[in-house]
Amino acid sequence: MQDDLAIVILAAGASSRMRGADKLLQVVAGRPLLAVMAERARAVSHRVLVALPGPDHPRAAALAGLGVTPVFVPDAAEGMGHSIRAGIAALPGGCAAAMILPADMPELTGDDLATLAAAWSGEPDRPWRATGADGTPGHPVIFPRTLFPALRGLSGDRGARDVLRAHGGTLKTFALPGRHALTDLDTPEEWAAWRRGPV
Repeated sequence: MQDDLAIVILAAGASSRMRGADKLLQVVAGRPLLAVMAERARAVSHRVLVALPGPDHPRAAALAGLGVTPVFVPDAAEGMGHSIRAGIAALPGGCAAAMILPADMPELTGDDLATLAAAWSGEPDRPWRATGADGTPGHPVIFPRTLFPALRGLSGDRGARDVLRAHGGTLKTFALPGRHALTDLDTPEEWAAWRRGPV
């Protein structure tokens, strides 16, 4: 269990491509996806923060009793950068780094998060990015504390891409199995295909 690595779960987006459904409340392993991802994160770190649209959103109820810290992002509709900025600003003191974890990636396992965290602990002053087994850049990404000021300055919908690009020379990558670091599900069709499994 990591004490100096916080995990910020991004769960404040509008789920607009789901045509009325909420991708983060889709049932995975018998529970809402967001709850599953929060439990996987909590198995790795005591410090798990979840960016949410607001306290009355159904996603907040899905996290009840899981020991995570909600971070409400009133301007989340303006882009992912606002959620990252809010999550980093809410980190408790003593965090050496933050893992930014999108909540819509059901193939990321607790073991995946733990092995990435263990790799980071060997070189904690560098950013780390998970990749697919083929080396394709994916998620999650771990940012050391030295990059927190840059993350607190984010806005818009580019996420932290510019921060990663600016520090590409120090970036370390870590391959996760298969497409675990790449599979995100944004539409009903993608969810249906994922549930059917490989053809």
